[in-house]
Amino acid sequence: MTGSVGAPLDPPQVEVVLSDVAATEQLGRCLARICQPGDLIILSGDLGAGKTTLTRGLGEGLGVRGAVTSPTFVVARRHPHPHGGTELIHVDAYRLGSRAEIDDLDLLDAADNAITVVEWGADRVEHLCESRLHIDMREFEDDPQARQVILRPTGPRWRTSDVEALARCAGA
Repeated sequence: MTGSVGAPLDPPQVEVVLSDVAATEQLGRCLARICQPGDLIILSGDLGAGKTTLTRGLGEGLGVRGAVTSPTFVVARRHPHPHGGTELIHVDAYRLGSRAEIDDLDLLDAADNAITVVEWGADRVEHLCESRLHIDMREFEDDPQARQVILRPTGPRWRTSDVEALARCAGA
């Protein structure tokens, strides 16, 4: 399948319904299985939608050191792998207002051996990487534990990833 200029199209977005916090963490652990060093994950959604919970599961799946908590007050946290494996860089872009502030974090320099997750990153960090996985998370009004999650792969790196298998792994 090709686009109008002959370039392959991005894979379709996938919707997942997660029943609770445990399923949200499981999605993160599943994501760790398919992520590669240099990957950029952009998380969006309402306050309390599970962005940090998903990132905590990703950190567990990667086996990184340190508790994965919201980086709201420090803006960015680096979680090294204890044995030289893939690291996790966890960023909160909520208070960052400009592209220059994002660029000042030097995320690209640190990302070669890391997976970078940016909460509140939509429309703020896309310029950092041609390939990225957007994850949009929403609460259900009638079930405060459940989450609607939309996985939207973008760019050549994600054309070969099975995002639908990721959704199945999370128990959806």
